Amino acid sequence: MATGYTEEVMDHFRNPRNVGEIPDADGIGEVGNPVCGDMMSFYIKVKDNRLTDVKFKTFGCGAAIAVSSMTSEMAKGKTIEEAMKITRQTIAEKLGGLPPQKMHCSNLGADALHKAIENYLNKGKPVKEAQAIVKHAAEEEGHAEECACPYCSSPVDKKSAFCKPCGKNFVNCPKCGMLLAENVSQCPECHTEIKH
Repeated sequence: MATGYTEEVMDHFRNPRNVGEIPDADGIGEVGNPVCGDMMSFYIKVKDNRLTDVKFKTFGCGAAIAVSSMTSEMAKGKTIEEAMKITRQTIAEKLGGLPPQKMHCSNLGADALHKAIENYLNKGKPVKEAQAIVKHAAEEEGHAEECACPYCSSPVDKKSAFCKPCGKNFVNCPKCGMLLAENVSQCPECHTEIKH
Protein backbone atom coordinates (compact mmCIF):
# COMPACT_ATOMS: atom_id res chain seq x y z
CA MET A 1 0.00 0.00 0.00
CA ALA A 2 1.18 3.51 -0.79
CA THR A 3 2.48 5.82 1.90
CA GLY A 4 0.29 8.64 3.19
CA TYR A 5 -2.11 6.37 5.06
CA THR A 6 -2.71 6.75 8.79
CA GLU A 7 -1.88 4.03 11.32
CA GLU A 8 -5.63 3.46 11.76
CA VAL A 9 -6.07 2.82 8.02
CA MET A 10 -3.09 0.44 7.97
CA ASP A 11 -4.40 -1.43 11.03
CA HIS A 12 -7.84 -1.99 9.49
CA PHE A 13 -6.22 -2.96 6.18
CA ARG A 14 -3.86 -5.50 7.77
CA ASN A 15 -6.39 -6.76 10.35
CA PRO A 16 -9.85 -6.21 8.88
CA ARG A 17 -12.76 -6.78 11.27
CA ASN A 18 -16.04 -8.53 10.42
CA VAL A 19 -14.97 -10.01 7.06
CA GLY A 20 -17.37 -12.54 5.53
CA GLU A 21 -21.04 -12.82 4.80
CA ILE A 22 -24.15 -13.62 6.82
CA PRO A 23 -26.03 -16.46 5.06
CA ASP A 24 -29.40 -15.49 6.58
CA ALA A 25 -28.82 -11.73 6.49
CA ASP A 26 -31.78 -9.46 7.17
CA GLY A 27 -30.39 -6.90 4.73
CA ILE A 28 -27.77 -6.89 1.96
CA GLY A 29 -26.25 -3.83 0.30
CA GLU A 30 -23.95 -3.91 -2.70
CA VAL A 31 -22.17 -0.97 -4.33
CA GLY A 32 -19.37 -0.46 -6.81
CA ASN A 33 -17.35 2.37 -8.28
CA PRO A 34 -17.07 2.06 -12.09
CA VAL A 35 -13.99 4.31 -12.16
CA CYS A 36 -11.71 2.50 -9.69
CA GLY A 37 -13.30 -0.97 -9.73
CA ASP A 38 -13.89 -1.22 -5.95
CA MET A 39 -16.87 -3.42 -4.99
CA MET A 40 -18.41 -3.76 -1.53
CA SER A 41 -21.14 -6.01 -0.14
CA PHE A 42 -22.52 -5.45 3.37
CA TYR A 43 -24.64 -7.93 5.33
CA ILE A 44 -26.63 -7.04 8.46
CA LYS A 45 -28.63 -8.87 11.13
CA VAL A 46 -31.24 -6.82 12.98
CA LYS A 47 -33.00 -7.48 16.25
CA ASP A 48 -35.21 -4.98 18.11
CA ASN A 49 -34.25 -2.22 15.65
CA ARG A 50 -30.53 -2.73 16.38
CA LEU A 51 -27.74 -4.08 14.12
CA THR A 52 -26.62 -7.15 16.05
CA ASP A 53 -24.14 -8.26 13.39
CA VAL A 54 -22.47 -6.58 10.41
CA LYS A 55 -20.18 -8.31 7.92
CA PHE A 56 -18.68 -7.32 4.59
CA LYS A 57 -16.91 -8.63 1.52
CA THR A 58 -14.81 -6.13 -0.41
CA PHE A 59 -12.93 -6.37 -3.68
CA GLY A 60 -10.66 -3.38 -4.02
CA CYS A 61 -7.68 -1.43 -2.78
CA GLY A 62 -6.33 -1.35 0.77
CA ALA A 63 -8.25 1.86 1.53
CA ALA A 64 -11.51 0.20 0.46
CA ILE A 65 -10.83 -2.74 2.79
CA ALA A 66 -9.96 -0.39 5.68
CA VAL A 67 -13.11 1.66 5.06
CA SER A 68 -15.27 -1.49 5.00
CA SER A 69 -13.73 -2.73 8.23
CA MET A 70 -14.20 0.62 10.01
CA THR A 71 -17.77 1.00 8.71
CA SER A 72 -18.70 -2.44 10.03
CA GLU A 73 -17.20 -1.63 13.44
CA MET A 74 -19.02 1.72 13.61
CA ALA A 75 -22.37 0.15 12.64
CA LYS A 76 -22.39 -2.94 14.85
CA GLY A 77 -24.64 -2.49 17.87
CA LYS A 78 -26.20 0.74 16.58
CA THR A 79 -29.91 1.31 16.06
CA ILE A 80 -31.17 1.59 12.48
CA GLU A 81 -31.44 5.38 12.84
CA GLU A 82 -27.93 5.70 14.33
CA ALA A 83 -26.41 3.52 11.60
CA MET A 84 -28.11 5.60 8.88
CA LYS A 85 -26.29 8.65 10.27
CA ILE A 86 -22.87 7.08 9.61
CA THR A 87 -21.50 9.14 6.74
CA ARG A 88 -18.50 9.18 4.45
CA GLN A 89 -17.11 12.04 6.55
CA THR A 90 -17.48 10.23 9.88
CA ILE A 91 -15.85 7.09 8.45
CA ALA A 92 -12.89 9.03 7.05
CA GLU A 93 -12.52 10.94 10.34
CA LYS A 94 -12.49 7.70 12.36
CA LEU A 95 -9.70 6.44 10.11
CA GLY A 96 -7.72 9.62 10.75
CA GLY A 97 -8.28 10.83 7.20
CA LEU A 98 -7.81 9.43 3.71
CA PRO A 99 -5.83 10.79 0.76
CA PRO A 100 -8.13 12.87 -1.53
CA GLN A 101 -7.89 10.31 -4.33
CA LYS A 102 -9.15 7.62 -1.93
CA MET A 103 -12.15 9.49 -0.49
CA HIS A 104 -14.43 7.64 -2.91
CA CYS A 105 -13.72 4.52 -0.81
CA SER A 106 -15.39 6.04 2.25
CA ASN A 107 -18.36 7.00 0.05
CA LEU A 108 -18.76 3.34 -0.88
CA GLY A 109 -18.62 2.19 2.75
CA ALA A 110 -21.47 4.45 3.85
CA ASP A 111 -23.45 3.70 0.68
CA ALA A 112 -23.16 -0.09 1.06
CA LEU A 113 -24.21 0.05 4.72
CA HIS A 114 -27.19 2.30 3.94
CA LYS A 115 -28.26 0.04 1.07
CA ALA A 116 -28.22 -2.99 3.40
CA ILE A 117 -30.40 -1.08 5.87
CA GLU A 118 -32.76 0.06 3.09
CA ASN A 119 -32.97 -3.55 1.89
CA TYR A 120 -33.96 -4.63 5.42
CA LEU A 121 -36.49 -1.81 5.81
CA ASN A 122 -38.11 -2.50 2.46
CA LYS A 123 -38.66 -6.13 3.46
CA GLY A 124 -40.23 -5.51 6.83
CA LYS A 125 -42.04 -2.19 6.52
CA PRO A 126 -44.32 -0.49 4.02
CA VAL A 127 -42.16 1.17 1.36
CA LYS A 128 -43.35 4.69 2.24
CA GLU A 129 -42.37 4.22 5.90
CA ALA A 130 -38.94 2.84 4.90
CA GLN A 131 -38.37 5.73 2.49
CA ALA A 132 -39.32 8.24 5.20
CA ILE A 133 -36.66 6.82 7.59
CA VAL A 134 -33.99 6.93 4.87
CA LYS A 135 -34.98 10.44 3.72
CA HIS A 136 -34.98 11.75 7.30
CA ALA A 137 -31.45 10.41 7.89
CA ALA A 138 -30.22 11.97 4.62
CA GLU A 139 -31.75 15.34 5.52
CA GLU A 140 -30.18 15.27 9.00
CA GLU A 141 -26.84 14.55 7.37
CA GLY A 142 -27.39 17.61 5.16
CA HIS A 143 -26.72 15.82 1.88
CA ALA A 144 -30.23 15.16 0.61
CA GLU A 145 -29.32 16.28 -2.92
CA GLU A 146 -25.52 16.02 -2.64
CA CYS A 147 -23.62 13.20 -4.30
CA ALA A 148 -19.99 12.41 -5.03
CA CYS A 149 -18.24 13.00 -8.34
CA PRO A 150 -17.52 9.60 -9.96
CA TYR A 151 -14.00 10.79 -10.84
CA CYS A 152 -12.60 12.63 -7.79
CA SER A 153 -15.35 12.01 -5.17
CA SER A 154 -15.79 15.73 -4.46
CA PRO A 155 -19.30 16.61 -3.26
CA VAL A 156 -21.45 17.67 -6.23
CA ASP A 157 -25.10 18.54 -6.71
CA LYS A 158 -27.03 15.59 -8.12
CA LYS A 159 -28.74 17.93 -10.58
CA SER A 160 -25.43 19.17 -11.98
CA ALA A 161 -23.51 17.51 -14.84
CA PHE A 162 -20.13 19.04 -14.13
CA CYS A 163 -17.60 18.75 -11.27
CA LYS A 164 -15.94 22.09 -10.45
CA PRO A 165 -12.93 20.60 -8.51
CA CYS A 166 -11.77 18.20 -11.27
CA GLY A 167 -13.44 19.85 -14.28
CA LYS A 168 -14.99 16.65 -15.63
CA ASN A 169 -18.51 16.03 -16.90
CA PHE A 170 -20.65 13.14 -15.73
CA VAL A 171 -24.08 11.72 -16.46
CA ASN A 172 -27.00 10.50 -14.37
CA CYS A 173 -28.40 7.02 -14.82
CA PRO A 174 -31.88 7.60 -16.31
CA LYS A 175 -33.35 4.86 -14.11
CA CYS A 176 -31.76 5.13 -10.63
CA GLY A 177 -30.09 8.57 -10.86
CA MET A 178 -26.59 7.37 -9.88
CA LEU A 179 -23.76 9.67 -11.02
CA LEU A 180 -21.64 7.98 -13.67
CA ALA A 181 -18.49 8.73 -15.63
CA GLU A 182 -19.30 9.92 -19.17
CA ASN A 183 -17.89 6.81 -20.88
CA VAL A 184 -19.79 4.20 -18.81
CA SER A 185 -22.02 1.98 -20.96
CA GLN A 186 -24.00 0.37 -18.12
CA CYS A 187 -25.03 1.57 -14.67
CA PRO A 188 -23.32 -0.63 -12.03
CA GLU A 189 -26.23 0.01 -9.67
CA CYS A 190 -29.33 -0.98 -11.69
CA HIS A 191 -27.63 -2.34 -14.85
CA THR A 192 -29.48 0.06 -17.14
CA GLU A 193 -27.77 0.57 -20.50
CA ILE A 194 -26.44 4.12 -20.83
CA LYS A 195 -26.89 5.60 -24.30
CA HIS A 196 -24.43 8.28 -25.35
